[in-house]
Amino acid sequence: MIRKVRTHINQNEPLLFERSSPGKKAYQLPPLDVPPVDPAAALGAENVRREIAGFPEVSEVEIIRHFTRLSTWNYAIDLGLYPLGSCTMKYNPRVNEYVARIEGLAQAHPYQPEQLAQGAMRIQVCLEELLAEITGMDAVTVQPAAGAHGELTGILLVRALLESRGDARKKVLIPDSAHGTNPATAAIAGYQVESIASNAEGMVDLADLERHLDRDVAALMVTNPNTLGIFERDIARVSGLLHSRGALLYMDGANMNALAGLARPGDFGIDVMHLNLHKTFSTPHGGGGPGGGPVAVKREFEPFLPVPRIAKDNGRLHYDYDRPQSIGRVRAFYGNFGVLVRALAYILAHGGDGLRNATLDAVLNANYVRKHLEGCYDLPYPSPSLHECVFSDARQAALGVRTGDIAKRLIDYGFHPYTVSFPLIVQGALMIEPTETEDKRELDLLIDALRSIAAEARQDPELVRTAPHNTRIRRVDEVAAARRPVVRWKPG
Repeated sequence: MIRKVRTHINQNEPLLFERSSPGKKAYQLPPLDVPPVDPAAALGAENVRREIAGFPEVSEVEIIRHFTRLSTWNYAIDLGLYPLGSCTMKYNPRVNEYVARIEGLAQAHPYQPEQLAQGAMRIQVCLEELLAEITGMDAVTVQPAAGAHGELTGILLVRALLESRGDARKKVLIPDSAHGTNPATAAIAGYQVESIASNAEGMVDLADLERHLDRDVAALMVTNPNTLGIFERDIARVSGLLHSRGALLYMDGANMNALAGLARPGDFGIDVMHLNLHKTFSTPHGGGGPGGGPVAVKREFEPFLPVPRIAKDNGRLHYDYDRPQSIGRVRAFYGNFGVLVRALAYILAHGGDGLRNATLDAVLNANYVRKHLEGCYDLPYPSPSLHECVFSDARQAALGVRTGDIAKRLIDYGFHPYTVSFPLIVQGALMIEPTETEDKRELDLLIDALRSIAAEARQDPELVRTAPHNTRIRRVDEVAAARRPVVRWKPG
């Protein structure tokens, strides 16, 4: 096999600190035409410093070119698909960004009087009502700031309801295919965590669930579809089993992109769930936020929802703090408002039929990818996939090529890597979620790339093991980066 080597047409970019030269400035101003003021005299000497140690001194053109060059090296959803599984990294319509930037919404101050915030409050109420309809639940709070925050809010609601019954309980059960935040959430909420095994089909093992289901169990946290992309078809039986023992069923709604418009969790026995607005409802994902993690509940949980709730009195909306059973406030103000605006714009633009079609397209795309890669990569669970598919590197590992190598080689083909080594119940997992926003041409390019890499692993495994070959930086020491990160630059 001939190894292709690409020569870059632009140079590597040094740090601004490395470009720095004493005396350079990025501005030039005319002489003052007013009497000068001594900053130390005006502000106090303790509040003024003459210079910033180590601060780079560069010209304007160096600054502009530096950041423009760096921007051209970024991989973004506007450039190509992100096949990351369990993350739903999809393209978001720009009209939603426009709506979120309307001056009256973008500049609304969270402390403005209620009479001046009626429009913003209507947006929140409307979104809560629509999310309740989409999920089949009775009430929603949009206050939580992200998915994991929504999880914690949901489990605190479980605790509050059980305590009101005089039966707080001690344990939360979590399937071994769960998102990693689930056990962390239960532990933070003060519960002991016990793992429930998956069966050969990749779903909750009902026999193992029954073995663990004693009087100390408060809830089961289930993801449906789970992180294998498989729908828990026995979910109604799971719900009935839990309820018969006085326990509750929490659903991680991160994978709602596979259900919206097709199935409502409230209809198959879910008591509490969270949604990820940044996964299903068109809020930009990644970069640390902001996010949105609304929590939807059945009616018996409504008195415990975070304060304030929005209530209507004589046609006017107001914030209601008089809720003695509430778990309290979980977020400053009422949540990440700009995220809520985007989500509402997305839902209203699509309507019921549009949301259903988006879900169908997401499922179709995932199964299209799965079908075309089945002959190249091992498929550990035969159950039908919904919005994502999970392969393993079993065939390639026999040749000394692992999932991380395949992901690195995929970069050479111009794609962002898929999710590597997750879920943990699949050894050497390759987790792929194309979402509904990718067309057939883009999917065919990804499929061709992964099939080609599988062929390379057979014919020239060293080529894959040493990838990427076309990046400015080759392989970094990921273990050292995780354990001994360098987060501060030191001059010299």
